[in-house]
Amino acid sequence: MFGNYFKIAWRNLIRNKAFSVINILGLTIGLVCSLLIFLWVADERSIDNFHQQGSQLYLVYERQILTDKTIGGYKTPGMLAGEMKRAIPEIVKASNFAWIDDTPDRLTFEEGNKIIKFDACYADADYFQMMSYPLLKGTAATALSAPGSLCISNKMAAAFFGSADAAIGKTLRCDNRKDFTITGVFKDLPDNVSAKFDCLIDWTSFLEDNSWAKEWGNVGPNTLVLLRKDANPAQVEAKIKNFLAKYNTDHHKVELGLQPFGESYLNGDFKDGYISGGRIAYIRLFSIVAIFIVLIACINFMNLTTARSAKRAKEIGIRKVAGAARAVLMRQFLSEAILMTVLSVCLALVLVYALLPLFNQLSNKQLVFPLFNIYFWISLAGLTLATGLAAGSYPAIFLSSLKPVKVLKGALKSGSNDIRLRKGLVVFQFVLSILFITSTIIVSRQVKYIQQTNLGYDRENLIYVPVEGNLASKYEVFKQSALNAPGIKGISRIGEPPTAVGSRTWGVEWEGKTPDNNPLFTQTAIGYDFVKTLHLKLVAGRDFSLDFASDSAGYLINEAALKVIGYKDPIGKPLTLWGRKGRIVGVLKDFHFSSLHDAIVPLILHNGEQNDYGHILVRTVSGQTKQALASLGEICKTLNPKFPFTYSFSDDAYRNLYNSEAVVNKLSTCFSFLAIFISCLGLLGLAMFTAEQRKKEIGIRKVLGAGMVSLFTLLTKEFVFLILIAFLIASPFTWWLMHTWLQTFAYKIHMEWWMFAVAVLLIIGVAMLTISYQSIRAILMNPVRSLKGE
Repeated sequence: MFGNYFKIAWRNLIRNKAFSVINILGLTIGLVCSLLIFLWVADERSIDNFHQQGSQLYLVYERQILTDKTIGGYKTPGMLAGEMKRAIPEIVKASNFAWIDDTPDRLTFEEGNKIIKFDACYADADYFQMMSYPLLKGTAATALSAPGSLCISNKMAAAFFGSADAAIGKTLRCDNRKDFTITGVFKDLPDNVSAKFDCLIDWTSFLEDNSWAKEWGNVGPNTLVLLRKDANPAQVEAKIKNFLAKYNTDHHKVELGLQPFGESYLNGDFKDGYISGGRIAYIRLFSIVAIFIVLIACINFMNLTTARSAKRAKEIGIRKVAGAARAVLMRQFLSEAILMTVLSVCLALVLVYALLPLFNQLSNKQLVFPLFNIYFWISLAGLTLATGLAAGSYPAIFLSSLKPVKVLKGALKSGSNDIRLRKGLVVFQFVLSILFITSTIIVSRQVKYIQQTNLGYDRENLIYVPVEGNLASKYEVFKQSALNAPGIKGISRIGEPPTAVGSRTWGVEWEGKTPDNNPLFTQTAIGYDFVKTLHLKLVAGRDFSLDFASDSAGYLINEAALKVIGYKDPIGKPLTLWGRKGRIVGVLKDFHFSSLHDAIVPLILHNGEQNDYGHILVRTVSGQTKQALASLGEICKTLNPKFPFTYSFSDDAYRNLYNSEAVVNKLSTCFSFLAIFISCLGLLGLAMFTAEQRKKEIGIRKVLGAGMVSLFTLLTKEFVFLILIAFLIASPFTWWLMHTWLQTFAYKIHMEWWMFAVAVLLIIGVAMLTISYQSIRAILMNPVRSLKGE
C-alpha cells in the first residue's frame, strides 16, 4: 500500500517539474542551514565534555565582594588546589592550572640545533589523573610529579625527536634558561578542548618563576577539583564558600564556588559575582534560528501545495467518488511530502558536505561531516520525518477535505478560514525574516562600532614583540638600535598587551584613604615613552622620563583611578602600590585596555623599564611596516639568536577579542538572506494561489476595461499589507532581543528607526520582485481563456 502511495507521489513530482523544483529547493536550503547550524551547535556543546570523570570534575571560581560591587571570575590563588585537597575530604584530586581563560605562554624550546616555539601551560601532579588526555608514554600519576617535569604532545615529540618513544626521558631547554626532563608524551589534543597547549610544565616550576602566586592575596591561575563519586556538589560548595577567610589578609570578602568543568566554556560570564551565561546565548539563538528556518521551508511547502489545489481538485473528487476514504487521501499527501523531504534531505547532505569547508572559514571551526556518527543519522531520520509531517500536514488536511460534488462542478473555492491561515503563515514567515534582517543590521553596526571606535590610543601601525631571552637584559640596546632603523618611530614596553591588561590588586594606598575603602585597581608595568608610543592623551602631568630619576618609583593613573582616589590636584601627590611608595606624575585620559564588553576601570601604571617580562611596543611609520619588521628581525637575530623573532599586530590582538561577535555577524548575515529567499518562495506560492483563484475576476475586469496598473495594484497590495503587519509584529520583539544583546557591552551603538525601516523596505522590494512575474502573467492572460468555462 505504501509503495503505491510513493509511486503516485513520484509521478506527481515528475509531472509537475516546476512546482517540484521550487518545493524541493525551499526545503533543501532550509535543511542545509539547519544542518550546518546543528553541526556547529553540537561542536560547541562537545567542548570540554568528553572527559570520563566529567560528572565529578569542577572548576573553582571566586566571588569578590568589594565596597561598591561584587565581581566574579576563575582567577584564584596559586596555592589553592593543594590546600583544598588537604582540607576537604570530598576532593580526591586537585590541580592548579595556568591558564584556562587566558592564552597559553608561547615558549621557546631548544634541543641540539632545533629551536621551536610551542604553547605551554602549567599544571599540578594530579592533572592527568583528572583529565582524559591519553598518555602515549609515561604514567598519569608521575608525569608532572617531580620539579623540572615536562609533558609534551605527540606533535612536539615528533618535531624534536621523531617519535614519542625517542622523546621520553630526554631534556629540552626552555627559553634558554632552564632545562626540563620529558616525563610523559600525551596524544595531541582534540579540537573540542577550550584550553589548548602543546606541553605542560609542573606546578613547582611555575611557582619558582612566579613568586607572586605563592601569596594568597594574588590571583591568576585556575583551580580544578575532582570530587568523590558519592560527594554532593552543593554540600562541597557550601564547605568551600568561606575557605579563603583564614588566608585572606585584605579588607574584603572572598567567596568560592564550583562550576561543572564541562559547563565553563559555554557559561563563562559573570554578573554580580555569579555565573550568568556566556556563549550559551549564541547556542540558544542559533538553535532557534535553525528551527525557524525549517519552519519557513515547511510553510513554503504548505502554500505551494495548496496553491496547486485547483489542479488536483478533480483528481481528489474522482478518487472520493470511487470510494477513497479521507484517511487514505491524507496518507497519500503525507507520503508525497515525506518523499519530497527525503529528496531534499539527500540534496541537503550533498550540499552540507560541499559547503562545510566554507562554513568552517565563516565559523572559525574544524567541523567534519559526521559520516560514521550513528546519533547524527538517527537525528537526521527524526528531522526528516518531522519535517515531512510538518510540511504535509496542512495540505493533507485541506486537500482531503474537498467536497467531490463541488470540485467536479469546478466550483472549488477556499473558505475564509483557509485564506486567513495561509496569510497568517506568510505573515509568520516575514516576521522571522524582518527579525533576522534587523538583527543582522544591528549586529553588523555593533561589530563595525567595535572595529572603528576610538580606544583612546592608536592601534594602527603598532607591533608587540615579546620580551624573552636576551631582550630582557639588552632592552636598551634593542631600543636604540630599533629607533635608528628605517620604518620605526617609537619604542616602549608594557607588562601585558594593551588589549589584555587584567592584573588586579587591592594593594593601593593614598592620603585620605579610609580603612573601609578598599577598591580594586588594575595595574601593569610600562616603560619610558609609553604615552608617546601609544599616542595616549594626558589630562594632567607628563609621561615617564629619563630626565627625572624619581620616575623609577612614579605612577601614571587614568581618570577612573583619579575619581576613586579623590585627589583634587593629583600631580606630585603620594601613592603606594604593594608597599612601594611613589608619586603621581601624570593622569591619562581614560582609554580602553580590555574588551568593550567591560567598562573602563581604575588603572595604575608603574615604571617597569628594567623588568625581564612583558612586551616591547613598536610604533612603525605608516606604510613602512615591511621595512620595520625586517629591521626588527635583524636586530633580534643579533641580540637574541637563541629565540626566533616573533611579533603580533595590535589590530589582530584587538580583533581576537571579538571573535564570537564576528562569527555571529557572518552567520547571521548568511542565514538572514537565505531566510528571505526561502520566504519569498513561500510568497511565490501565495501569489500562485491568488492568481489561480482570481483569474476569472481578472478576466472580467479586463473585459470591462481595467488597465494593467490597476490590476497589478489589485494583486500586489495585499502582499505589501501582509509584510507591514509582519513588521508591526516583529519590530517590538526585535528591539527587545537586540536591546538585551547590546546590554552585554559597556560601550554600544544606539538602535535607530532606520535600521528597522531598511529591513522592511528591503523585504518589500524583494517580495515585489518575487510576485511581479506571477502577477504580470495573470494580468496578461487572455480573458477568453479564463472565462471560457462560464
